[in-house]
Amino acid sequence: MEEINNIEVVPCTESDYLKPFRVHYNQNGTKKSWDFMRTHDSVSVLIFNTTSHCFVLVKQFRPAVYMCEWEKSKTKPAQSAEKTEEGAAEADAPEPQEGQSAAEGESSSQWPPASAGVTYELCAGLVDKPDLSLEEIARQEVLEECGYDVPASKLKRITSYRSGVGVTGSKQTMFYAEVSDDNCVSAGGGEPREGELIEVVKVPLHEAMTFAYNERIPKTMGVIFSFIWFHNNMSPKYKISTNV
Repeated sequence: MEEINNIEVVPCTESDYLKPFRVHYNQNGTKKSWDFMRTHDSVSVLIFNTTSHCFVLVKQFRPAVYMCEWEKSKTKPAQSAEKTEEGAAEADAPEPQEGQSAAEGESSSQWPPASAGVTYELCAGLVDKPDLSLEEIARQEVLEECGYDVPASKLKRITSYRSGVGVTGSKQTMFYAEVSDDNCVSAGGGEPREGELIEVVKVPLHEAMTFAYNERIPKTMGVIFSFIWFHNNMSPKYKISTNV
């Protein structure tokens, strides 16, 4: 998962997943413009294994996160006033232009490690199958990404919310699914034909809230919110602790 090389940044002129637009409008008599991205809505699933008392998350490399970390690394001040000649040469190297690979634009040593783009997330997927309900799409994602076969009727809807409201405004619907080891029919890992490379990760229940608030662990807001939801709504039912 963490062997990333031959990085190339190019213009995105066409995409099946996002489309940029600019909207012009008047608000209270003031003319305004806003750039936004049209994207698919999505579903996410908090999975709790009742056999092992752990949450099932997915871990994967996110290019957008990686490139954000790369941008930040370019603006960091030098760690030391004294640089070696080699270090100075690397610092003065030109930034890669669009369409350039790492080898063409700058030394590969200047790119962050691949781990900078790896995040922990809920099992999730795009709402791009109009013939399926949200529950059925969520069920498919649980099976493909995490290997558990759960009937759609067993998925509990937690809530829905808008994400990326400044850029996309797409809606994500979150579900809760209880599974057991008996429901596990495969190792998961995502759909390779769709370019997915996913690692299934288990977080013990007693470590959940520590995991959620540990800022050194890169994770989505969905993980934090869903763990808090479980603590408030499910822990009393099972009389189990989430270490809060």
